[in-house]
Amino acid sequence: MATIAYLGTGLLGSGFIEAALGRGDSVTVWNRTPAKAAALTAFGATVASTPADAVRGVDRVHLVLKDDAVVDEVIAALRPGLAAGTIIVDHTTTQPELTAQRAARLAAEGVSYLHCPVFIGPAAARQAQGIIMASGPKALFESVRPALEQQAQRVVYWGERTDLAAAYKLMGNAFIIGLGALVSDVFTIAAGTGVEAPDALKLLEFFNPGSMLQNRGKKMSEGDFAASFELVMARKDVRLMLETAGARPLAALPSIAARMDEVIAQGLGAEDFGVIARDALRR
Repeated sequence: MATIAYLGTGLLGSGFIEAALGRGDSVTVWNRTPAKAAALTAFGATVASTPADAVRGVDRVHLVLKDDAVVDEVIAALRPGLAAGTIIVDHTTTQPELTAQRAARLAAEGVSYLHCPVFIGPAAARQAQGIIMASGPKALFESVRPALEQQAQRVVYWGERTDLAAAYKLMGNAFIIGLGALVSDVFTIAAGTGVEAPDALKLLEFFNPGSMLQNRGKKMSEGDFAASFELVMARKDVRLMLETAGARPLAALPSIAARMDEVIAQGLGAEDFGVIARDALRR
């Protein structure tokens, strides 16, 4: 049984806390909205009135907060109660550059800090499912690895570079959000043709977008733009999509069309449409 603190008791934080209490851990919680923290007393959590009070005497501190500014604010507030050697495990999705700066600053001040963002929803957190990523000093990671492995189905360590987990978190969320936006646009095209959204998903019975994404993504990452679907032809199809959607709002396709137009104007219309990534691959 561990004695831990969770600062941040939103949907994800609450899921982690309920799971930890279910494992028999002793958990002290704090949230800037006291009612959200108080709701967890029903599961056995102890509520602290300040971040410093929350972290006194604990083995480990977990942060599940909104953004970089809040992380910095809360760390500053908890420092008076933090014992030497107690590790701060930060699950917050943060900006990579600011994450690296924070890690360097805290290390110089003798604070043990490890950034561990997640691909986990609240329900999955309660069931110890999903993925936790980590990057930073290997010794710190190894010291908390057993605890992280209790929190998630898979734990991925990206190495000593302190901002790498933050970077991979943003890239992963770009996949999730981007795919969601494209699904929204598929439903909009469906609406423009009188097809119900659930029926549009029947396309997934015929091809696997994930497999297609993986294969094309590999070629794009290698700068291989030999045409299997010419950019000008793909742009024509996007035009048809926009026309079919009509005045209905679209989430992603207008921006895709604009990017295609830029690259075609550069004389690359005969390349594969993956060439829209050309500038992203330049170093």
